[in-house]
Amino acid sequence: MSTMRDAALTSKAWPFEEARRVLKRYEKAPPEKGYVLFETGYGPSGLPHIGTFGEVARTTMIKRAFEEISDIPTRLICFSDDLDGMRKVPGNVPNQEMLREYLQMPLTSVPDPFGEYESFGHHNNAMLRRFLDTFGFEYEFYSATEFYRSGQFDTILRRAAERYDAIMKVMLKSLREERQQTYSIFLPIHPETGRVLYVPMKEVNAAEGTITFDDETGREWTLPVTGGNVKLQWKPDFGARWAALGVDFEMYGKDHSTNTPIYDSICEILGEKAPEHFTYELFLDENGQKISKSSGNGVSIDEWLTYASTESLAYFMYQKPKTAKRMHFDVIPKAVDEYHQQLRAFPTQDAAAQLNNPVWHIHGGKVPESTLVVPFAMLLNLASVSGATDKEALWGFIRRYAPEASPASHPDLDQAAGFAVRYFNDFVKPTRSFRAPTELEREALEALRAELAAYDGPVEDEALQSVVYAVGRDRFDPLRGWFTALYEVLLGASQGPRFGGFIALYGVEETIALIDAALAGKLA
Repeated sequence: MSTMRDAALTSKAWPFEEARRVLKRYEKAPPEKGYVLFETGYGPSGLPHIGTFGEVARTTMIKRAFEEISDIPTRLICFSDDLDGMRKVPGNVPNQEMLREYLQMPLTSVPDPFGEYESFGHHNNAMLRRFLDTFGFEYEFYSATEFYRSGQFDTILRRAAERYDAIMKVMLKSLREERQQTYSIFLPIHPETGRVLYVPMKEVNAAEGTITFDDETGREWTLPVTGGNVKLQWKPDFGARWAALGVDFEMYGKDHSTNTPIYDSICEILGEKAPEHFTYELFLDENGQKISKSSGNGVSIDEWLTYASTESLAYFMYQKPKTAKRMHFDVIPKAVDEYHQQLRAFPTQDAAAQLNNPVWHIHGGKVPESTLVVPFAMLLNLASVSGATDKEALWGFIRRYAPEASPASHPDLDQAAGFAVRYFNDFVKPTRSFRAPTELEREALEALRAELAAYDGPVEDEALQSVVYAVGRDRFDPLRGWFTALYEVLLGASQGPRFGGFIALYGVEETIALIDAALAGKLA
C-alpha cells in the first residue's frame, strides 16, 4: 500500500472522512452493480446558481478521495428534476407573461423564455452542463423527463404502486391534516393539458400498475404509472430515484435535512439500501439572507468567473462546508490569494499535509504550480493607484518588479491582472474614500517620503517594509494605526497589502509622488 493511500485512510480532511463512510458500505463485498454511485440532484426551476456548482464540486472532491482509498470504479450522475411542474415564474427571466400560461406544466414542456432551446427545462439543463463542462467535471447527465419516459424508472414505479400503502404511511406522518386528505405520492400528467396534477387517487391498482383519479373538471382517468404518464411527488421521488439507480452517496443543503428519514425510508420500502448523505450549510448573501436561485441574490456562477478563476471558486466551496458562509463579491479576492498560498505550500508538504490541503481536492492530486507572484489584493491596489483600465497597464509595473515574468510564462498572473482591473472598476472604485491625514500622520508621511527619497537599497518587499516599519514604530502604538493611515490616506481603502511589497511593485519614485499628492490634498 502506498504512503499516500496510508495517509488517505486516516486523513482528517472532510472529503476523506466522507469517502471512508462510503467505502464501509462495501467492507464485506464489492457492489453487485460493479461501481460506487455518487449523485447530485438539480431542480431546474430557475437559472443555475452557485450553490449548484458547490454541490457538484464537493461531491467530486469526495469521489476523488474515494478513488484514492479504493479500487472500486466510481460514477457521478448529475440528475435534473426537469419533469417538475413550474410552480411559479422565476423573477429573473424574460417573457414573464408568456411563462404564466404554462404554470404547472413540466419544465421540459414550458417554452424557453430566452428563445434558444426547445424548452425552459432544456435551457436550464444546458446552462448547468455548460458550466460543469467549463470546469471539467466528469459526470453523466440524467434528465428526469428522459428517465421517466424511457422506461428506466418503470420497475421502481410499479413497485411503488405495489407498496403504495407503506410509502403513503411514511408520507402522511409528515403532512398537516388538511393535506393528508388529498395527498398522493403519484402526480398524474394530464393526457390532454400536459399539466402536472395534484389530485387525490380514487384507486391505485398494484396488479395492473395503474392509478385512477378525477381531473379538475371531474373527468375520471386511469393511467399506467409507467412510461412518463405519472411522476412522483418530490420527497418520494428522492427515495425512489436512490432505489432505481442504486445511489451510494448524495449530499444536499441543510433545508433538506429534516426530510432525510423520509427519503431513506422510501428507498428501503422499495427494496434498496439508502445511500450515505452529507448535509451542507447554505450560502448567505451580503444581508445574511439565504441565496435563492429564483430571486437571484448573491453571486452567480458567471459573476464569480468575471472576476476570478474557477479554481478560486472551488477553494471557497472546500472551506468548512458545514458552516453558513456569506457569498458576496467581497469574498473573491481573499479566496484567490488563499488558493495560491495553498498551491505554493503544496510541494513542501508531506503526504498527510498534502491530503489535508484544499488544492489536492480541487485538482484531484494533480496540483499545478502557482505563477501568481503578485497577490490579487496587491494587483487591486496597483490598479487603484495607477488608474489602470486594462491589464497591460499593470504589466508595466509587474515587469519591473518581476523581470522574469511574462503573460506566457505566468498565465495565473496574466489572468489575475485582467480580473483585478475589472474587479477594481466594478467594486473598489465606486466605494473608495480617501481622507486627509491627521497631524501625526502627516508628519509620519513626510518622514516616510524623506526616507524613500534617500533610499538606495534593494527595491524588494522586505527591505522596503523595514523602512515603512521603522517610520511607524517611532510614532504609533499600536503600529496598526500607521498601516491603517497608509491605506486610508494613500489608497482610499480600510485595509491593504504589506506596504513594502506595494512600494516595490508600484515603484519608489511613484510612491513618493503618491505621498506628495496626498499631502497636497489632491486625493481626499
